[in-house]
Amino acid sequence: MDAITIEHVTKVYAPLWPWHRSSTVLSDVSLSVTKGEIFGFLGHNGAGKTTTMKILLGLLRPTSGRVDVLGAPAGDVATHSKLGYLPEAPYFYDYLTAEEFLEFYGKLAGMSHDAIQSRIPILLEQVGLQEAQHRQLRKFSKGMLQRIGLAQALIQDPELVVLDEPMSGLDPMGRKEVRDLILTLREQGKTVFFSTHILSDVEMVCDRVGILAKGKMLALGKVEDLIDAHLAQSIEVVCDGVIGKQIEPVQRLALRILQSGTRCLMVLPGHECLDEILEALRRAGAKLVSIIPHKGSLEELFVQKSHGEG
Repeated sequence: MDAITIEHVTKVYAPLWPWHRSSTVLSDVSLSVTKGEIFGFLGHNGAGKTTTMKILLGLLRPTSGRVDVLGAPAGDVATHSKLGYLPEAPYFYDYLTAEEFLEFYGKLAGMSHDAIQSRIPILLEQVGLQEAQHRQLRKFSKGMLQRIGLAQALIQDPELVVLDEPMSGLDPMGRKEVRDLILTLREQGKTVFFSTHILSDVEMVCDRVGILAKGKMLALGKVEDLIDAHLAQSIEVVCDGVIGKQIEPVQRLALRILQSGTRCLMVLPGHECLDEILEALRRAGAKLVSIIPHKGSLEELFVQKSHGEG
C-alpha cells in the first residue's frame, strides 16, 4: 500500500468579487509515494507545493480528484496521529525551553503525561539537542530551531512526515543536519514527503522526486531515470596540436567547438559520433588530451521543465 496517493487533483479558488477571475492553483496533479521512501517535491515559489501539502493534511479540500493518505481519505481523523508536519514558516513560542515546547505539542496531540515524558528525551537526542533541553528557544540558532521543529513533527512517532521547505534559510551545516535527520527517518521505516527548491539536497537524500510548475506535474520518478530520459548526455573532447582547417571535417558532428591556439575543446552530443571524431583527429595528427562524459544534473532538468512550462 502506498503512503500517499494523489489522483487527478485540481484546486480552484473562486473569485472573491464578481469582477475577479477564479485562480487554478493545481491542475490534474497525480502522484504516489511508497511507504518508507523519501520523496522530494520540487517547484518554484508559487508552483502549488504548499497547497498540495495542505490538501494531504486535510487542511484544504481539492476542487476535484482523490487523495488518500495511509490508506484513508485525506483529512481522516483516525490518521492524524500517524502524521507529522513541519510548515515552511513555523511559529515558535520563544519563551519556552526545548523541553517545554515539546511537552506543549505533546499535550496538543492528546498524549498522556507519561508518554510525553518518555518521548521527549528520545526526540532531543535524535535531533541533537539534548544539551539544550533547558534553553529558551529565543536563544536557538536557525538550524537549532529547524531541528526542534522536526522534533515537534515527530512527537507522536508518526508513520508519515510532511516537511515544507525544511532546508530553507539554513547555512550549509544546518542543511546537512536536516538532511542527516531525514535519512535517519528513512532508516526507521518512516515515509518522508518534503518540498524544496534546493536541488543539491534532493539529489543527496531522495529516492524519487516530482517536479511541479504552475500547478502541473511535469516529471515524476527517480532522479537518475528522469535525467536519462529527458537530458542528452554530452562528451567533452580536448585535443592539442590542431588548427582551424584541420577540424573542419568534424564541425558538423559537434555541438560546440572552442579553440585557443592549437588546443581545441569539442562538445559532442553523445557517444555515437565519438569514434569518427577520434579517427579524424588522429588523421590530423592531433594529440588527445582528455575525454570527459558530462551527465545532466537535476538542476538542468528542473530548469528545462520549468522553462518549458513557462
